This record gives sequence, structure tokens and C-alpha cells, in this order.
Amino acid sequence: MTSLFIGVAMMNTATVAVTTVSTLIVADSAGARLSGFANAAGVLGSAIGALGLGAVTARRGGSFALTVVYSSALAGAVAAFAGAAGAGLAALLVGLVLIGVGNGGAQVSRYLAADMYPEDRKASALSIIVWAGTVGALTGPNLVAAAGRFAEAMRLPELSGTVLAAVMLVIVALTITRLLPLSGEPPRVNRPSALSLSRVRVLVRLPAVATALCAMLGAHLSMVTVMTMTPLQLHDQHHGLNVVGMVLSAHMIGMFALAPLSGRLADLWGGRWTVSAGVVLLVAAALIVGIAPTGHTTTLPAGLLLLGYGWNLAFVGSSSMLSRQLDPVERSEVQGGVDAIVFTASIVASLAAGALFAGGGFAAVAVAGGLMALVPIPWLLAYRQSRPKPERLRSSWPTAEAESARPGSRPGR
Repeated sequence: MTSLFIGVAMMNTATVAVTTVSTLIVADSAGARLSGFANAAGVLGSAIGALGLGAVTARRGGSFALTVVYSSALAGAVAAFAGAAGAGLAALLVGLVLIGVGNGGAQVSRYLAADMYPEDRKASALSIIVWAGTVGALTGPNLVAAAGRFAEAMRLPELSGTVLAAVMLVIVALTITRLLPLSGEPPRVNRPSALSLSRVRVLVRLPAVATALCAMLGAHLSMVTVMTMTPLQLHDQHHGLNVVGMVLSAHMIGMFALAPLSGRLADLWGGRWTVSAGVVLLVAAALIVGIAPTGHTTTLPAGLLLLGYGWNLAFVGSSSMLSRQLDPVERSEVQGGVDAIVFTASIVASLAAGALFAGGGFAAVAVAGGLMALVPIPWLLAYRQSRPKPERLRSSWPTAEAESARPGSRPGR
């Protein structure tokens, strides 16, 4: 848990800091319409990292898998620094993809924590790793101004200093992962070489998996759409980097600081009601920032705080569904696959956010974010959450093998 927590904290801080300045770098170099490409590159890498961590964990264990994705992030941070220092946008975008690989792996590592705890404490366990993002919330955006002054003192471009700081943070994440190998490695016997298409089709039809996937999609798309354009909105209002850092810190605190509370609620209420509470907060956040998008000391920090915590409730609640309702042999790959789908879909949100902002301003971005938060409602209404005893939770849902073996079932179903 110590290794997981420190690694995720360092990776999250690095990712938040680099994403914040990269949006501004791309906007200054290529215009506001293309500014979403910076976040899209990071999200693409996160999808790759999530899928890769799940697959490698299933075969080699969590410690080895985290070492691979954090090593990729280190190479990416170096490339991104070169791009920010003058090598060009291509180097910056490639670096962002590789940093995203590390971030995606760090996100999925919450399930490694859940695997170490009994059924009735899994949500609380994974929420502790989500809580590690609080370090990034408090330090990531606020690194921007201080790192910028350091870069100028070194006669480097102001925004490149933040990326240089990210290099150091990723080194810490990689080192601590190697010094503190994970306990509770998953068994490495009797594991399939890969999830077959037939098993994937069965798994995504399970109510818990389908509901969790839609909840993560809606919450992540809503959050990414609004958050991505917030630095540019403040930049266009002629606010300095200190204001950008302050507003994004409020958002990141909402995303991570109350994660243990979300985990406790998910253990007590179940994932369905926790996700539903998150949807309510996401819609409220979109309304606040849409009505008053220029309140950099009031409405924007408050709206971004609610946006972050709404995402957290939906994220922890849906993650708790996946940590309980899957067969251990399939769990790591399915969990990584769900995160990969979510990250990939949010690439579209990142790119569309730039076009929405250029065409309709921040209010249009807020409306789109609020609508996407409503995506999981049909699945939440249809989902009948049961409260079986912890030791019987998994037995109430069929595994892919059990479904395939039912009389009359066809291959691929």
C-alpha cells in the first residue's frame, strides 16, 4: 500500500502539472481550437497504460507492471521537456502520450489495493489509492508558477520548468516502486493468455460491469470537457498562472481529497447510490460554471470543486462494482480494459472541448459537460443493486465460463 500510494501520488502530481502547462503551450503555438490536443495526447497514453497494466499484471504481477508503465512515463517526461524547451510540439505530444501511459497504469493500480482487502472493505481500500491524488491536487497546479521562475532563471522558456519538475517526480515514482515491491501479487498460474472475445461479450452484459462502465464514461467525459478548457478560459480573461493554479487546485482537491469518504459510502450504500450522488454533483457543477464562467474567485473554484467530487463519487462507486463482481482470473484485464475504454472516449471530449470553446465560449463547454454527466442514468435506473453477504458477493454473478456452459448457449455468448 505504501508503494502504491507514493507512486500514484508522484505520477498524479507530474501529470496534472504537465497537462496544465501543455494546454497553454499548444494554445500559444497552434491556437485555441487545437489546444485540446495536449490533453488528448495524455488521455490516449492513459488508455494504453490502463490496458497494458491490466494485461501485464495478469501475467507478471503488479510490481513488474507498474515498473514498465512508470519507465515509459519517465521517457515521456524527458521528451516533453525537450518539446517545451524548444524542440517543437511533436516532441511535446509524444512525451504527453508516454506520461499518460504512466498515469493510466497508476489509475488502474487502485484495484491492486482492493485485491488485498476483504469484500466489505474493497471500496475503502481502492479509495485510499485514489486519495493519493490529493498530493497532486495540492502541489501539481501550484508547481507551475514556482517552476516557471526557476526555468526563467535558467534561461529556459517559462512553461518548460513545470515539465522539468515532472521528470523528477516520475523518477521518485519509479524508484519507490522498485524499492518497495508490492505484496499480495496475483497468482500466476492457470491464467488465460488473453480474454477471448466470447468472454468479453459475456462480461460486458453483466449488470454491474455495464453500469460501472457507463458511470465511468459519463463522469469522466463530463469532468474532462470542463476541466480541459478551464486554464484557457482563465488565460483569455488575462489571469496569471497563480490564478490558474488556484482554480485547478480546488478541482483536484474535489477529485481526490474526499476519496476515503466516497469509499466508505460505497461500502455502506453500494456502488449504485454512490454513482447517483456523483451524477447530481456533476450536473450542479456544470450549472454553476455555465451561469458565471468569469468568477475566478467564486463560481469557478466552487464549480470545479463540485465537478471534482462528483467525478470522485462516480469513479469510486463504479470501481467498487468492478472490484467485487468479477472472477479473480479475469479481474485485472477487465478492469484495465474498462479504464482504457473510458480514457479513449475522453479523447473525443478533449478535442471537442477545444472546438466548443472556440465556437461558443466556456458556457457551451459547461452545457456539454452537464449533458454528458447524465449518460449513466438509464443503467442506474435499471440496475437492481443487491446487498448479499460479503462472502457471497461474487457468487451472485455468473462468470464467463459459467455463462458459456449453460445449456443452449452459443459460443460467443
